[in-house]
Amino acid sequence: MTFAQFIRGEKLSPGDICREMLDGHRDSIKTKKEHTAVKNLELIFAATLAVSNQKGFQAMSMRDLSLASGLSMGALYDYFSSKEDLLEMIQSTGRRLTRRVLEKGIEAIEDPVERLTAAIRTHIYLSEALQAWFFFSYMEARHLGEEEKEKAKQSELYTEGVLAEIIAQGQAAGVFVPLDRHLAAAMIKAMLQDWYLKRWKYAGRRVGVDRYADFVVQMALSCCLAGGEAGAWGDKSL
Repeated sequence: MTFAQFIRGEKLSPGDICREMLDGHRDSIKTKKEHTAVKNLELIFAATLAVSNQKGFQAMSMRDLSLASGLSMGALYDYFSSKEDLLEMIQSTGRRLTRRVLEKGIEAIEDPVERLTAAIRTHIYLSEALQAWFFFSYMEARHLGEEEKEKAKQSELYTEGVLAEIIAQGQAAGVFVPLDRHLAAAMIKAMLQDWYLKRWKYAGRRVGVDRYADFVVQMALSCCLAGGEAGAWGDKSL
């Protein structure tokens, strides 16, 4: 699977994301016309990420958001009652979307090597498509309230848990070596994060998303595969 193939199979446009945001918060959003709500949520979502990237979410005022989105202060309050509510809307939507796409990407695959490969590619390709949200989510985690911090931690542990479970399946089948699956999953997760946190580094080296995904797959399989087969699998992924 390439990034182009991934994008063709997923609905990840700003409109799709904001429609999912609306679906998860219909009870609190006052605007009931779906077209209007999705359109305005797109403006709010884009403005929040843009302003936060410049000055940080905590420093962003409602006036900043109003100016950046083109919506009045009153219109903004039709969608959330406070900045904390806005942050929860954005974070919960991103977490829900990540879990759904990742589970969809591996659900029909039984072979542990192919399953681990699909999990890695799906996460990297998703973070490429939603790079602004992934970066925002990571950078703002330290400013969250205790409840949201715990949710952010659980989200990271969820991804590691998916990877660790796949490694355990491969170990049980005799395909993967008996290494510490939790440490291996944590190291793979760190490589997944590096893609959306250090884009400047890979852009400078002319490394695209498919090449990076190929390399992470090769590194993971080199670590996990038994019987000296890592090189062969790595070559296949390239």
